[in-house]
Amino acid sequence: MSGLLDQLASQLSGDALESLSSTIGADQQKTQSAMAAALPLLLGALARNAAKPKGAKALDNALARDHDGSIFDNLSGALRSPNLDDGQGILKHVLGGRRDQVATNLSKASGLQGDQVTKMLATLAPLVLGSLGRAKRSSGMGAEELSSMLDQERTAMESKEPALGGLLKGLLDRDGDGSIIDDLAGGALGRLFGRRN
Repeated sequence: MSGLLDQLASQLSGDALESLSSTIGADQQKTQSAMAAALPLLLGALARNAAKPKGAKALDNALARDHDGSIFDNLSGALRSPNLDDGQGILKHVLGGRRDQVATNLSKASGLQGDQVTKMLATLAPLVLGSLGRAKRSSGMGAEELSSMLDQERTAMESKEPALGGLLKGLLDRDGDGSIIDDLAGGALGRLFGRRN
């Protein structure tokens, strides 16, 4: 399936990638490399959180309340003037205490500076939830269906890049050298983004 990741890859190419790179003050190639690892990581972490009924219900409520997909009505605005407070709040829920370590590993793998990665993650997080909200709205999904869809998405991503499964189990590699995230950025998921220049 991997429909959500495909859609995000398509929408965050070209002018959108240029806008994101400009916003975080980074080279487009490095931004693209970091994004190729960050998006499946965020989707996979959401899938892990939604695997339990309580987590699925909380995500379903958040999508219904704040993330209906309308952020894509003005994607350029969301990328040029992102709501970083909203993004950081999402990251806190999705990644918990691992936010800083994830950012550090993405920085090592992509060559972006730590503050650039942090800003990129906070910019992308509302877009990931927006893509889920749009899917929920278009198909009328509830919490259980949302959990099932995310699990299918995670399975599809892991079949393309087995390193993602290992990353999600601990959310990052134990020694913090960024190698697993580097595998994501340069592997099949990286090519998914790279081929859309």
